[in-house]
Amino acid sequence: MAGLMLQGTGSDVGKSVLVAGLCRALANRGLSVLPFKPQNMSNNAAVTADGGEIGRAQALQALAARAPLHTDMNPVLLKPQADHTSQLVVHGKVRGVLGAGNFREGRRNLLGEVLESWERLSARCDLVIVEGAGSPAEINLRAGDIANMGFARAANVPVVLVGDIDRGGVIASLVGTRAVIEPEDAAMIKGFIVNKFRGDPALFTDGYTAIEERTGWRGMGVVPWLTAVSRLPSEDAVVLERVASGPTGKALVACPMLARIANFDDLDPLCAEPGVDLVMVPPGTPIPAEAALIVLPGSKATIADMEFVRAQGWDIDILAHHRRGGAILGICAGFQMLGRTIADPLGIEGPVRETRGLGLLDHATVLGESKALREVRGTALGAAFEGYEMHMGTSEGPSNASPFARLEGGRGDGAISHDGQVMGTYCHGLLASGALRRALLEHIGVAGSGRDHGPLVDAALDELAEGLEAHLDIDALLDLARRHAA
Repeated sequence: MAGLMLQGTGSDVGKSVLVAGLCRALANRGLSVLPFKPQNMSNNAAVTADGGEIGRAQALQALAARAPLHTDMNPVLLKPQADHTSQLVVHGKVRGVLGAGNFREGRRNLLGEVLESWERLSARCDLVIVEGAGSPAEINLRAGDIANMGFARAANVPVVLVGDIDRGGVIASLVGTRAVIEPEDAAMIKGFIVNKFRGDPALFTDGYTAIEERTGWRGMGVVPWLTAVSRLPSEDAVVLERVASGPTGKALVACPMLARIANFDDLDPLCAEPGVDLVMVPPGTPIPAEAALIVLPGSKATIADMEFVRAQGWDIDILAHHRRGGAILGICAGFQMLGRTIADPLGIEGPVRETRGLGLLDHATVLGESKALREVRGTALGAAFEGYEMHMGTSEGPSNASPFARLEGGRGDGAISHDGQVMGTYCHGLLASGALRRALLEHIGVAGSGRDHGPLVDAALDELAEGLEAHLDIDALLDLARRHAA
């Protein structure tokens, strides 16, 4: 079947969003389309129906394609850890650790398994839209590459290169990529897209022509800055670096920016609440004393980030917030941090060690080899929700007698203090439930909207698809994929 790959001149040029938009646009045309990313590096992951995990960007793209999540959509996922290594996830399951000493060789050995996933996906649909990682211009990483040209050439998939004009130098980045990559790699690129344009596109006509002339690639369109993108989850933690801008009249919800923050899209539904001002607190900045709610998010390395919290003085801020009667919600690693201790006797996250938690809930966490990966449904604060678990470790203690949530089948999850002030859960995604979010916000005196977050994301995907239909030559992209596959 046909395939088309979007690669970028650099990171964060908009590849993930463009793939999602194309998936929705083609699905709206009645085509069966699926997303694919050979290798992703991210601590934001989603649980799949087949019991594994993939990058959350691919989860969003699958939603855009109206397809169930599957581990074949992201066969290799690297999750950075605290000790300059990355947890290696292959076909949705943890396989080991990659570090500087075995990184290149480890990737190279995975190409066969990447191609297996590619073949299975290709057999299931009309078209697979592939997302590259980083940039093919990073020629120092070309040996053993499975994320960009290494995959494109092995699978014989045509490439369209994406450049970000908002950051400047888009002509140089596109033409420069053509200049530095191998001729055989350059031959795989058949076109380019200029992304994130602000202003009158007519002002870029000469630049667009210059790129075509200097590269020999066909221009596939100039995509403006589309407002729908701001309503979609992001995989890049850089976008979270927001600080408070002064009094807003809204209830302030503060989330400390952990060094290894994970699955931070849990917070997106709070951003959409009209009565809430969500602030990500960067390192070196105290948690605002006026916060009504502090959310401790997920982390890829709980012990290291607990020590990071202490090094920033955030533990003092959190305990002071608690003494003032403020509400606290810990999600996954955040829940583990709320307990008495966190131990890693097997060295799962790095060196064998144990550290103190915040002591706001009475449980101890022990990290273990097995990883909980499952979709869940349940009730919390009197409201139904759906979400997923993704964690290595168990938390046991007297606080388990007062679970925060009750899952289907009767299993308790997390813990809640007797006064309801401190709450912890292992469930990601539960704040997407409008009813549960409204119940949570009642704790801090805010009237929640009660709207489920899923339909808002779905509407944003439709709006994104409409924008791409208006500004990209999607017929040409389809023709390129089909002709190359013939």
